[in-house]
Amino acid sequence: MEEGNHTSASEFILLGFSSRPEGQELVFGLFLVLYLVGAAGNLLIILAIGSSSPLHTPMYLFLSSLSLVDLCFISTTVPKMLVNVWTQTQSISYDGCLAQIYFCILLANMDNFLLTAMAYDRYVAICHPLHYTTMMSPRICALMLGSSWLLASCHSLLHTLLMARLEFCASNVIPYFFCDLVPLLQLSCTNTQLNQLMILLVGGLIVLIPFLSVLISYVHIASAVLKLPSARGRRKAFSTCGSHLTVVVLFYGTITGVYLSPSSSHSADKDSLASVLYMVVTPTLNPFIYCLRNKDMKGALRKLVGVKALSHGL
Repeated sequence: MEEGNHTSASEFILLGFSSRPEGQELVFGLFLVLYLVGAAGNLLIILAIGSSSPLHTPMYLFLSSLSLVDLCFISTTVPKMLVNVWTQTQSISYDGCLAQIYFCILLANMDNFLLTAMAYDRYVAICHPLHYTTMMSPRICALMLGSSWLLASCHSLLHTLLMARLEFCASNVIPYFFCDLVPLLQLSCTNTQLNQLMILLVGGLIVLIPFLSVLISYVHIASAVLKLPSARGRRKAFSTCGSHLTVVVLFYGTITGVYLSPSSSHSADKDSLASVLYMVVTPTLNPFIYCLRNKDMKGALRKLVGVKALSHGL
């Protein structure tokens, strides 16, 4: 195609679930409930940890950061989707689409890095308890958080800038309820080899290295726990990792379903459902997983709710 014939799309159409008018009210109600529950749950985690001094430890610092990231994660896509369903419009501007891509990649990377940091924290606490205060000092924790934000920002900026150089001269319809890299690359009429190479190399490393780090951490944790003499000690050690391990399985499991499953098994409906699990359901479930399996979090939440109720009563 001649360069002069290229035209750049000014907006995209997000099909998602809003293309089915018979289920508009159900879709809107379901996503609204998921968003409100997820936002409230993650916000309560942040407030409970911030208001409870016994929880001012590295593990809960990372947990509150994870809740903040999850709160922003669902706020990046779901409100726009709710507006589209409510107004029966499916469009998103070109700039809005790029913004969604940037923040989705940024926040997904932060989820990845924070889960890795939390696995390392549990590894140090169980395998090197005498050195925990030095190996997980405030300075090291701040360095881990700062480097995670920096790396995640650079990675998301790389893909956003590479996407901004492309032109779209054919269809502008995206089968998801948000802007994602893969469907956008399929719509471009310019060469996307560099984009795909960066997704494969940089994106692969950013997912693979943290995942292997988590895996190695839990291999060492399992080895150390199984050497404990008492069954009670083993149960207690495993219980401190149970919530985090559940979230890890949920996070990497949904990523695998969205991005690493065979292309022959893909369809618009399956991909839309998988993207909902990854983008909405997982961030919504995370605070409940940690609250239901963690006595300290339950106590902090009860204290927080009790203080709020008392202040309203006064």
